[in-house]
Amino acid sequence: MPGLVAPEVPHYIPAPPTQAELEYADLPIIDLAKSASPAGRQALAQEARDAMTTHGFFYVINHGYSPQQTERIFDIADLPFSKVNEEEKQIYAGTMKQTGSYQGYKLRQYWHIDGGVRDQVENYNINRDITKRQHPEALRPFLPEIEKFARHNHENVLHPILRLLAIGMELPEDAFVNMHGYSSVGETYGKSCGLLTSSSLHEVPSALTGGRGADKERLVERTYWYLFIGYFGTITILYSQPVAALQILARDGTWKWVRHIENALVINAGDSLEFLSGGCYKATIHRVRIVSRVVQPPSDQRNYTRLGVFYFAMTDDDVVLGPLLESPVLQRVGVTRTFDGTKPPTQEEWRKGRTAAYGQTELKAGAEKDTEEEMINGVLVKHYN
Repeated sequence: MPGLVAPEVPHYIPAPPTQAELEYADLPIIDLAKSASPAGRQALAQEARDAMTTHGFFYVINHGYSPQQTERIFDIADLPFSKVNEEEKQIYAGTMKQTGSYQGYKLRQYWHIDGGVRDQVENYNINRDITKRQHPEALRPFLPEIEKFARHNHENVLHPILRLLAIGMELPEDAFVNMHGYSSVGETYGKSCGLLTSSSLHEVPSALTGGRGADKERLVERTYWYLFIGYFGTITILYSQPVAALQILARDGTWKWVRHIENALVINAGDSLEFLSGGCYKATIHRVRIVSRVVQPPSDQRNYTRLGVFYFAMTDDDVVLGPLLESPVLQRVGVTRTFDGTKPPTQEEWRKGRTAAYGQTELKAGAEKDTEEEMINGVLVKHYN
């Protein structure tokens, strides 16, 4: 039987890695190939635990996709932006506020950032079950590859990482894996994300400012970021891309850049994992630049599009996000992330609450300096300014 011929796709040309001198975070690198044996998993578990308790981030190499396979995934990920017109995008726009689901397009200017400024990022999000929703015509020939990519991330990347993290808490290896069924009801999804980083982004167009002079003068002096205290799921898998944009808040209170490593994955914990681990694994504060007049991309990357490919993992919808108190580690060191007497939400309740609120609700000044707060499902959520 002859092999199937993959459909042709236009080649996406990424930016060259920047040669600028940036202050990078010193993140650990986990070689996933070593997880094949019990002894290898035990050794890696200590590395992963140290990384998640110290940084909340680490790199993964030898994750099962060759550089050529990863390159093709970026080619496919570019299609929702380069081969779909604005009219068709509207047809496949997501309904995050109404449904708590990110499926479909998150179009530009959906989120209000500050003082009339709206974001300039657009995403296309696909549930791991690609049949849950119709997709733009340009993507349809590639759905089998997208489905294969989702399953690879879930079973060959996410599950091995979850096993390491369970071992690190002295839990059964599959304690977290059993909460992340590929065919279970849930909203784990992949995302491609496009953001223009050329100079046109930095002109602060009137659509962002409302076209009023006073606002415009104030806004051109500022830099705008998406700021995340934690993704609301458990694990984020980011395929490393070369445009400098992602920063994490280091323990010394300074912002450090995340370095691009060719064909590596950047892994970070979300707040659901922090809940389940009782605070053992940290949902590190991080940010991504979205609108800037002062802090531009490095000059050698200024006329390129930043294209991201992600796999956002969540537990099954019915999992209660309370700390796993059976962990001997928690029994020894105690629980630092609690719900203060509030019943822990399920993943579905937390997902819908966080999704509907993000970039939409009015935040109140927090008790801590440079923080704002909101209450979601009875849980106080802090946002760092």
